[in-house]
Amino acid sequence: MTTTAVSDRLLAWLREAGVAFQVLEHPPVRTSEEAAHVRGTRLEQGAKALVVRAEDRFVHCVLPAHLRADNAALRAIVGTRKLRFATPEELAALTGCVPGAVPPFGNLFGLPVLVDEALCANERVVFNAGSRGVSVTMRSDDLVRVAGATVCRFAVREASA
Repeated sequence: MTTTAVSDRLLAWLREAGVAFQVLEHPPVRTSEEAAHVRGTRLEQGAKALVVRAEDRFVHCVLPAHLRADNAALRAIVGTRKLRFATPEELAALTGCVPGAVPPFGNLFGLPVLVDEALCANERVVFNAGSRGVSVTMRSDDLVRVAGATVCRFAVREASA
């Protein structure tokens, strides 16, 4: 298995929490679309994890892979006027992961977690587990509970060209 230190830590943590989950190994993926294809799951089931910097703090945001984060909604939720994505260097320092490998459990890294309500419409979700070649599938309500997440609304459809 192509696990990383983060993958191993995450899987041990989920086992300790008594959560039912399945591990899927697959060729490394770069996009949510590629991930859904190799996993054999719907794009909507993908839990895309983003880390944003809100002035002096970082926030972990999890949304369905077919949606994008609405910057204005996120700024209102976290109560800041400035918001930007974490740089790859900040992401590595905070999570030990490369972009696209971050699991949806910011609390593993000491970050508050926001989950978009649209993700909760799926009974099961799937996400990269600290590696672009290892995914986990589990119940969405377990993800929210174990992540200690706040469920809110900040995701919107991609603008069509």
